[in-house]
Amino acid sequence: MSTPATGDLALSAAAAPVGWPRWRLRRFGRPVLLLNLIGILALYGLWAAATETGLVSPIFLPSPSMVAAEARGIAGTADLWASVAASSARVFVGFGLAALVAVPLGILMGAWWPAKALIDPLISLLRPLPSITWIPLTMLWLGIGEGQKIAIVFMGSWIYILLYTVESTKRVDPLLVKAARNLGAGHLAVMREVVLPGSLPGILAGLKVSLAIAWSCVLSAEMVAAQSGLGALIWSAKDWGNTSLVLVGMVCISVTVLIADLLANRLEAWLLPWERHRRGP
Repeated sequence: MSTPATGDLALSAAAAPVGWPRWRLRRFGRPVLLLNLIGILALYGLWAAATETGLVSPIFLPSPSMVAAEARGIAGTADLWASVAASSARVFVGFGLAALVAVPLGILMGAWWPAKALIDPLISLLRPLPSITWIPLTMLWLGIGEGQKIAIVFMGSWIYILLYTVESTKRVDPLLVKAARNLGAGHLAVMREVVLPGSLPGILAGLKVSLAIAWSCVLSAEMVAAQSGLGALIWSAKDWGNTSLVLVGMVCISVTVLIADLLANRLEAWLLPWERHRRGP
């Protein structure tokens, strides 16, 4: 019996379930990708079997072929792409504003205890409120235009960015801060050279999590009152009983969020090259 190659085996074993014999991993190359593919195919098979055989009515769940036909039909029109662009623009603006406010404020709260003591009660009051509870008030304040959708995205995502930033800043090794001060570094130098690099991985992780939350916020706002966007597309399709188009809209949301996540990962790898060994291959 031949001996497995050490390099390939180490890469595969790092992502494999604990307890799997290592000699089996090499036979499949990248077992995680293989298992991912098997899971997707199994889900597709169950879906097709349940719908194509008539076990489930297409009114409640259309078959894959019906969804594919609907996707081909709407992909050739401007409606789908205009909806994707409208939702993406609202998320981009609302999430960007939330990050601009929450990241500096979170660093201040994490590095300076009086700021945290002053703002913590407000955070405790706002944190339990889901973004959808802001819809009535924002409609009264801003109407049903673009500002209201952006405000919902902002209200739904800024507090999570803030909490991640505060915790990431607090977790910076105090010995590094003390060492920098003993070497004569001032407050700004400690912040720039020690606190920011140390907290940046946690801040970026919080931004990635909050980005997905921002998407759920904009969809909630669009389903209540909007003439454009993926949320409005899905809600309109539901009113017309077009469940195939509902699923097409849901797939578009997943693909859009996946692309945004991939771009965020690229940005993270560019900003944090020293973190690559922790993320693995």
